Order: sequence, then C-alpha cells, then structure tokens
Amino acid sequence: MASQSRRTPLERVEYVLIVSSLLLLVVFTLQPLINLLALSFTEPSKVAGFSGLSIIPDGFSLEVWSLLLQHPNVQRGLFNSIWMTATSVTIGVMGTALMAWGLSRPGLPGRRFIFIAVLVTIVFEPGIIPDYFLMKRLGLLNTPWAVIMYKVISAWYLIILVRFFEEIPKELLEAAELDGANPFQTFFLVVLPLAKSALATIALFYLVLHWNEFFRSMIYLNDQTKWPLQVVLRQFVIEGDKVAIVGSANASGNIGIAQINIRALKAGMIFITILPILAIYPLILKFFTKGTMSGALKG
Repeated sequence: MASQSRRTPLERVEYVLIVSSLLLLVVFTLQPLINLLALSFTEPSKVAGFSGLSIIPDGFSLEVWSLLLQHPNVQRGLFNSIWMTATSVTIGVMGTALMAWGLSRPGLPGRRFIFIAVLVTIVFEPGIIPDYFLMKRLGLLNTPWAVIMYKVISAWYLIILVRFFEEIPKELLEAAELDGANPFQTFFLVVLPLAKSALATIALFYLVLHWNEFFRSMIYLNDQTKWPLQVVLRQFVIEGDKVAIVGSANASGNIGIAQINIRALKAGMIFITILPILAIYPLILKFFTKGTMSGALKG
C-alpha cells in the first residue's frame, strides 16, 4: 500500500490501464472456454437458444457428459491419448536430457558434426511421404509406436537443454567427481535435480505436442480402436458424426437422439480434450518460477 501511495498520478493511470488491459485479455481468453463448459451443462431442450456469449448454463443437465463419458469410442480415445502421450513425454524428456548432456560436454568426439546434423533436421524436416515409408519399413504402421516415435526428440528442445547444461557451474561437477561419483551418478544425482525447471518446461512442450497430434494418427492408425482422443474429436466435431456417438446410446437406452443437440455434444467433446492440459499446466507452472541454481552453490 505504501508503494502505491508514492506513485505519481501519471503512474497510477498507467497502472490502471495496464491492469485493465490484462483483465480484458483474460476475459477474452477464458470466455470461449467457459461458454463451452456452460453449453455442455445446459438443458438439452434449451441448447438451441443458448448464446455464444453466455457463461452460465441455461438450466442444468449432465446428460451430455454422461453420454460422452460412457461412450466406448471416447473412453478408448481418452485411454489411448493418455498412454501414448505419457509414453512419448517420458521417452522424449529422458532422451532429450541424455543427448543434451552429451552434446554439452566439450570433450565429446564428433560433437560439432552431431550438432550440425541436429541443426539440419530443423531446416530440412522430412515430409510425410518418406516418414510413412520409414514407418512401413520398420513395421510400425497401425501401431501406436508410429505416433509415439514421431519427434520423440525435438531438435528445438534439445538445443534449449544443451544451452542450459552448459551453464551448470563446473565446480558442482568437479565436486561430484571428488566424492567418487561416476558420470551416470553425476548426471542423475546432480545434473537432473538442478534442471527441474528446464525439464518441466520441456515436458510441457512435449505434452502439448503429443496430446494435440492427430494428423499422423489418422494416417498411421487404420484401426479405430487405436485412435487417440483427438481423432475421435475430429470425426465427431468436423465430420459431424453424431450418429456414431448417439447411436450406441440409443441401443443402451441411455438417451434418445432427439433429446440431445449437436452443439452441446461438440462443446462437451471439445472440453474433454482440453481438460487434461488445463489440469496439468498449473502443476508444472510452479517449476517455471524457480531459480535454475537455487541454493546450489550455498555452503
């Protein structure tokens, strides 16, 4: 409060304008998401008149969510997406960290050549056709590994970690060696704990990349039972495959096709696909604000 009282009138006006602008951006960002959530909870009979600006459900109903969450395609897609994304992120973060640590060591033989080869993959990324033939030759077509192994190590994220590892003080590594730590112990017990913030950032990047992947899933996965949630979403939202979703509900006697509105189903389906990212992001966010070497050099 004391700092605010010392502001000049011009600074107060600037402060109010900045805060107002940021709040306005927050409203514009969150309003579409809240509108989708409200639409999915609206009474089916009132969905047709629901405004795109409303953020409060018109009535309250769980029929849309019950229908979607009980549908086998949605359940399988959600499981496939979680499994494929978790596997991709785990392999990607660990593989990127190991390769980045090796490239950050000045004594690595052929370090310059490897680094140039990594940069070439950024400029000349292979197209979908050679990528398809590679997966076919490896026997990975119609398997989740064809999607998991795509960009399992990103050159961009690799460079970020290389620069991060190069800034680790040599004194820490020398101290670990004096204590008798071998290279693997140094990497896992000294380097990785110091790189929590960087690894969390890389993990979030990989998470968003693989969770939103649907193009290669459509090409490589012919079996619909192996489709991730994003492909199921595309089939439903873009192609308007309402019968595929509601048809099984009619067979099980859950809800009639005339009782549900396509807008509400699309809103619920879209929100299901973005909910995991919204839930995980705050958990990773705390690592972004931590100092890279917080307390590392304290005696």
